[in-house]
Amino acid sequence: MNRLVVIVATLFVPTTYGAAGGLWCYHDPSCDDTTWSAIVTEHCNGSRQSPINIVSASAVGDETLTAFTFTKYGDNSTMNKIKNTGKTVKVTLKSGVQVTGGALSEAYDSLQFHLHWGNGTSVPGSEHTVDGTRYPMEMHIVNAKSSLNGNTTAAVADDTGLAVLGFFIKAMPSNVTGSPAAWNTLTSYLANITLKDEYINITHDAFSLDELLEGVDRTKYYRYLGSLTTPNCNEAVVWTVFKDPIKVSQDLIDLFSTTVHIEHNSTSDLMTNVFRNIQPDNDWVVTTQGHPASGASTMRSSLGLMALAWMLLRV
Repeated sequence: MNRLVVIVATLFVPTTYGAAGGLWCYHDPSCDDTTWSAIVTEHCNGSRQSPINIVSASAVGDETLTAFTFTKYGDNSTMNKIKNTGKTVKVTLKSGVQVTGGALSEAYDSLQFHLHWGNGTSVPGSEHTVDGTRYPMEMHIVNAKSSLNGNTTAAVADDTGLAVLGFFIKAMPSNVTGSPAAWNTLTSYLANITLKDEYINITHDAFSLDELLEGVDRTKYYRYLGSLTTPNCNEAVVWTVFKDPIKVSQDLIDLFSTTVHIEHNSTSDLMTNVFRNIQPDNDWVVTTQGHPASGASTMRSSLGLMALAWMLLRV
């Protein structure tokens, strides 16, 4: 694979400067996520910031959270380019990839996916956590309302302009290597994008989104309204966080934190711990599949049976 170097500014890709003109980063205390609310004051100190810790026992049942329909997710020719942005590894998608259903208000176009990680499998780096547990990595598929016709400025200005699908990545047992095949292919491109702003075309028929999401039951998920997890932290995201993790071998997970650098030279720091820490949930409602009254109905039924048994004992 030939090495290509370009500088491209695109939305949803972490850029060096926020709207306020301030430098932001992950690795330096002077510009890491503890400073973003001061650097990008318009959104990063808002009231519905992401990521959050999802408390599974507190998730409210919502029977409208039905299955999704994924268009062209099984197509092996939808991947366009893979790029080192200096903050993450991002894969752009060709037009026509789409997601509908899942209680989304309309069809959303799938634009790109990117990843967040810690430092190999030893330091987990997912952005969301569930019951306080952080996974090694998290994959985000970014989607925008189809009705906006690619107008990303309008998407981030709309409370539900974006829909992000979040997938946890869990390590396989240590004796498994190079698996799954789609992730083995994906990570093989990392050697060609070791430096910031380098990208390379993904060859035709390489792998599909469905293959990357192998083993995930996409009918089981959490839902809440939040924000982008990088500046400008726009509060415009309908979040779907899937319960089942993608299982990837440890050697492939480790490649992300040992291969790509944050700057344009190989002496710069390796890209590690590229995730935003948990934000206050402000008592937001997180929903999941199920009837909202199911828990109450079960309790009422149990109490009714107890009362009946007590009455029978008195006869």
